[in-house]
Amino acid sequence: MTKGDKFYYDNFSQTAELSQKAAVCLVECLKNYDANRITSMLDEMHNIEHSADKKKHEMNEALVKAFVTPVDREDLDLLSNELDDVVDVLEEILQKFYIYDIRSIRPDAIEFAEKLVVACGLIRQAMAEFGNFKKSKRIRELIIELNTVEEDCDRLYLTAMRALTKDTADMLEVVSWRTIYDCLEECADACEHVSECIGSVIMKNT
Repeated sequence: MTKGDKFYYDNFSQTAELSQKAAVCLVECLKNYDANRITSMLDEMHNIEHSADKKKHEMNEALVKAFVTPVDREDLDLLSNELDDVVDVLEEILQKFYIYDIRSIRPDAIEFAEKLVVACGLIRQAMAEFGNFKKSKRIRELIIELNTVEEDCDRLYLTAMRALTKDTADMLEVVSWRTIYDCLEECADACEHVSECIGSVIMKNT
């Protein structure tokens, strides 16, 4: 691996670490939820999201200047965007709690957020392997594991939405939580998009 190539793989690994950090932050915020502290929670999450944005900008600048890249620059750009999207949606989830002035947390929201921690941890492991994707067997296993977690999230989304409509009479609360569950599901999909992008790169280059 050349020094130039190492930049790209390190950038992806660092962004993936930030996605896991954001997911852990979300779980901690929900487990220790205090509506009166939501702005400080948002500040903490935004600092993580801002760091991920910096990594994306660094990648963009490198791709503009690069003459040769380890794989197609379009794939590197797409993977960078997909990784950044995961962090963006994690921040958006927490923002929904502020927008809808949520006062208490439904347990299945915490369960969902914990699954996102698992998904982001798998992404972090996959990005650590990405520099050796042509030879790594582990990266293929991680893609399969990511898909399994996404399927778990799909099932949880359905059960959470059904419980919400059955147990909640307040329509404003139903609408608020439906939006939050949609956002949680969007994040699970964003994690799957990362795995699909990794799989596409492997298929094109091996």
